[in-house]
Amino acid sequence: MRGLKSKVGIIAGGGRGIGAATARRLAEEGAHVVIGDIAEDWAKETAEKIVGDGGTAIGVHLDGTSVESQQEIVATALETYGTLDFFHSNLAGGTVGDVNALDCPLEVFDKSVEINTKSHLIATQAALPVMLENGGGAMIYTSSGAASAGLPWQVAYPMTKNAIHALARHVAAKWGKKGIRANVICPGLVLTEAVQQYMTEEQVAMGLKAIPHTRLGQPDDIAAMVALLASDDGAWINGQVYHVNGGNQMRD
Repeated sequence: MRGLKSKVGIIAGGGRGIGAATARRLAEEGAHVVIGDIAEDWAKETAEKIVGDGGTAIGVHLDGTSVESQQEIVATALETYGTLDFFHSNLAGGTVGDVNALDCPLEVFDKSVEINTKSHLIATQAALPVMLENGGGAMIYTSSGAASAGLPWQVAYPMTKNAIHALARHVAAKWGKKGIRANVICPGLVLTEAVQQYMTEEQVAMGLKAIPHTRLGQPDDIAAMVALLASDDGAWINGQVYHVNGGNQMRD
C-alpha cells in the first residue's frame, strides 16, 4: 500500500486474531504500531514477533472500556513515535448469555454496550483530537457481519455492533473536511484462534457451505482491508461500511 511507511497507528485489541494479523501487516508495510490488549502479555508477544521480523512495534495493556486506558495508549504512541496517523478500534465481546430479545438479561445487554459500542466512542474521543491537531488521520472500526445479518439467536451483539456504523458516519461527516476519515469493516466468519477454539468442525463446515467461496476467512483477509483504509491508497474512502466475508452477505 502507498503511504504507510513511517505512519504511526494504534491497534486496539491487537494481541490475537484479527488485531494481531493487522499489526503484522501494517508493520510489514513500514508502519510503526502500538498494540493494545486487555491481555498485555499477548500484546507484548505480538509486538516482539514483529520486532523480531524487522518491524517496529510495542505492546501495552489496554482496557478499551476505560477512558484513562484509551488516553494512555494514545499518549504512548505520541511519546514513542511522535504522532498518530490511524487508530484501528478492534474490540468485541460480551456474547455470553446474549440470546433473543425476550430472554436477554439487561446486564448482558449493558456489558455488550460497554464493550462493543462505548469502547469505540472512547477510542474516538482519545484519538481524534490528536489527529485533528495533526491535520488528519484515519479511524478504522471493526464491526461484524452480525450487525446486518438478522440473527434469530442473538440480539445485543448485533445491536451494539451496528451502532459503530452510525459512529463512523458521524465522524466522517463532522470532521471529513478537516482530514479525518472514518470507516468500518464487518468481518464474516474468520478462523481466529477464538473461533477455532469454540467452534466444532461441523460448525466450521456448515459455515463454509453457507458462503459462495472456496474457503473461510483468515485474519490476514481483514488485515488487508485495514491496511487499505489506513494507507494513502484509501485516501478518498470515507464513511463506508465494508463487508469482508467471502460473499456471505452481498450488499451495496
